[in-house]
Amino acid sequence: MRALRMAADVSGGALALASGISSSMLSRIERGLVSPSVETLEHLAQGLHVPMSRFFSDQARRTDFCHVRAGRGVLVDRIGAVADYRYELLGHLLSGNLFVEPYLVTLLPGADPYVTFQHPGLKFLYFLSGEVTYRYGAKTVAVRAGDSLLFDGTALHGIEAIQIQPVSYLSVVFTLRE
Repeated sequence: MRALRMAADVSGGALALASGISSSMLSRIERGLVSPSVETLEHLAQGLHVPMSRFFSDQARRTDFCHVRAGRGVLVDRIGAVADYRYELLGHLLSGNLFVEPYLVTLLPGADPYVTFQHPGLKFLYFLSGEVTYRYGAKTVAVRAGDSLLFDGTALHGIEAIQIQPVSYLSVVFTLRE
């Protein structure tokens, strides 16, 4: 609903007024807190000047798009984050069953090795700079700029040793939404 409203360049208040529903109800619908009745959907379709089928037909083909300019990612202060590991969120998707977290990770000068990362999902790493020894479970591998790793995040993993700094890498975690 929100995507259609934004694509039509209509404010929430204007759509609510044109549809004969309250702004708070529209907000709850857009946030997925309320399932609208067929009658409400018909009013919203009229307010957006689209057929009611539009609410259903595009979902299978929907593609989200996120553009983050160089150096403009969101710095994320992750709870329990390792000291001097800097996380810059590079994008997000709003729909679908797949949750994707792409980060640019930079080890600041005081960063220490850390081998006990563990989380659900698949993880892809692409090293941009530096050289490290990376541990995955009982395995270790020497990695440097241009190398990549792909693995199940449920095993303990992380940088075991830092050979050459600065170290930066792209980290993308893929998990299914519940």
